[in-house]
Amino acid sequence: MSRWHPYVTVACVVERAGAFLMVEEERGGPQTLFNQPAGHLEPGERIRDAALREVEEETAWRVGISDYLGMYVYQAPDGKTFHSHAFLGMALAHMGNDLDPAIHAVHWLTLEQIEALEREGRLRSSLVLRRIRDALAGRFYPMDVIHER
Repeated sequence: MSRWHPYVTVACVVERAGAFLMVEEERGGPQTLFNQPAGHLEPGERIRDAALREVEEETAWRVGISDYLGMYVYQAPDGKTFHSHAFLGMALAHMGNDLDPAIHAVHWLTLEQIEALEREGRLRSSLVLRRIRDALAGRFYPMDVIHER
């Protein structure tokens, strides 16, 4: 008997001066897609550390994480289930390191620009806007709601 295992991912909403840090990704389709800096949890890695790592790898920005937005469950069209832990962060410094090869470009986009990308079908998932709207509405939690050893 095989057991079901969801994919564990992290994402970080980073806002600066009314714009959100976004990555533009090559996903093998006719157009690039947009997402928050996000990725998979690696074996033995703490959830918060994974979010910090993914932001720096994908955007070359170092961020400070202030709050936990929550765990978002996403059922992908291919049937895979993702448990995505989302965080709220602030930009601290641009590091200038090379980006993850899957990243086409890094952008600071307004909510209106991101909503326009949604209308064009260019967001990686429905979670992108959901996380931003939750952050803007103040729906987040202190970091101590996460219990890791």
